[in-house]
Amino acid sequence: MARNLWIGAPGRLREIQQAAKSWERTAELGVAEFKALEGRVTTFAPTRTIRRVKLSFDALEPEDAQHLVRLARRVGTGRGPLVVLDPASVNLLDPYQAAGQSDVPGGWDHWFTMNGAVTLARDADEISTVDCQDAAVAVGWVHGTWPGWPVAPGMRVSWLLPAGWDPATAVAQLDWKAADGTYLSTTQATATTGVTGTAPAGAAFATPVGRPGAVGLFGLAGACLTLGDAPVAHALGDGCPAMSVTAYTDVPATPLPYRNVSIDLVEVRGAAL
Repeated sequence: MARNLWIGAPGRLREIQQAAKSWERTAELGVAEFKALEGRVTTFAPTRTIRRVKLSFDALEPEDAQHLVRLARRVGTGRGPLVVLDPASVNLLDPYQAAGQSDVPGGWDHWFTMNGAVTLARDADEISTVDCQDAAVAVGWVHGTWPGWPVAPGMRVSWLLPAGWDPATAVAQLDWKAADGTYLSTTQATATTGVTGTAPAGAAFATPVGRPGAVGLFGLAGACLTLGDAPVAHALGDGCPAMSVTAYTDVPATPLPYRNVSIDLVEVRGAAL
């Protein structure tokens, strides 16, 4: 993976070019076991699994070290959660969203619709679908925390529509938004299932949008949103979850002013001071 880690508050991301000495990105399963007297085991697990990220850097540049410490100590970052654009994430969509699944009937937690008559539903395999009664219908993907997926100006963003959409009629679209959610511009590709665009000046978020361009039933599984790489259909959604710092260390290195810094983060719904 050629790209680097980006981390910070929305609209104020910083690229950390130095590779981490250690890096863990495991999802916490939260599985509990219950063993009956006769020896049978029952397991209990939450519906969702949360991500934890642990990063450790040796002899980090002082500017990068100060940025991480500011995030950990909540200095100048605001009251909300942080953005972590993981270099190893192939698909920035939510895992269930990428698979076309939703906990909410109709899937309104993961998608929204524009223009004309449209119905969101589930098929027999529990995959969300969009029933378009109007060829002008547009479907947008919902991040869940922010007005879109966090980006920085100059980032190359690629978006692949769900599998099975007809490339002869489909339109792939990226809507660019400012830090306050205000719409800035659109990058669009017609008669194709994918589009690549560069985040313009002032862009803090990107919202992926798809237009089937035809009347009928269309599945929502298999889409992919990625940075700097070609998107892959049906790639596991690693997500781009909002995160909060739970621990950090800051140790002066030799020679000064370099610093050894580690930072632990957890996926959250919100973060407040």
